[in-house]
Amino acid sequence: MNVLVLLAAILFILMVVIGGKKGVRSFFSLFLNFIVILITVILMTSPDANPIILTIIACAAISCINLFYINKVNSKTITAFISTVVTISILIFVIYIITKKAMIQGFGEEEVEELSIFSLYLGVDFIKISAAVIIMSTIGAITDVAISITSPMREIYEYHPTITRKELFTSGMNIGKDILGSNTNTLFFAFIGGYLGLLIWFKDLSYSFGDIVNSKVFGAEMITIFCAGIGIAFIIPIAAWVNAYYLVRKKK
Repeated sequence: MNVLVLLAAILFILMVVIGGKKGVRSFFSLFLNFIVILITVILMTSPDANPIILTIIACAAISCINLFYINKVNSKTITAFISTVVTISILIFVIYIITKKAMIQGFGEEEVEELSIFSLYLGVDFIKISAAVIIMSTIGAITDVAISITSPMREIYEYHPTITRKELFTSGMNIGKDILGSNTNTLFFAFIGGYLGLLIWFKDLSYSFGDIVNSKVFGAEMITIFCAGIGIAFIIPIAAWVNAYYLVRKKK
């Protein structure tokens, strides 16, 4: 516990020194996001709740915290929020269909022995739960990319107010292309780094490469990575177009 408090204090000090007031808001936003996720998970345990609807509401709340609470309400956060909502709305259907077709919901055979003492009649839709988990895993990266595009686009517009909508959109796309590869790789290493223990477990079970690829646990994580990458690719043109349309329309 002392280590956690010490690390939290170090993080808080660094965020205050480097980010000032925005750094303070960013630090407290971590706890706000955790509270939103915790409440969402508790509500999902109810058989009467719809995990997809709860996820959409939670994603909207997390987007508001990450955009409006940290960066305040302005043109770049408004367009980033609109772009995030549009992207999530598209992804929610894509991910639900993929989750249903790939049958990655529920537990893998490696987990059956540990779960044998528990009742599996939970009364919840695991397809929707799996889709909700993937969406929640991508929301942070999507909002990050959205604000990373809309913020420099607004700077470009302020220094070049005569720029056309097409030129502004092209600038946004060029910015997005620069951050696409780095963010996708960041997601990949974040998930793989968190599941190194799983790979070691597969080695202890003497799994072949084919067994690993066809494992439900591994497949679910790889699908999450790919869906997050799809979300990042989607948000770039959407954020660039929404921001270009908003800024030029506002000028007129």
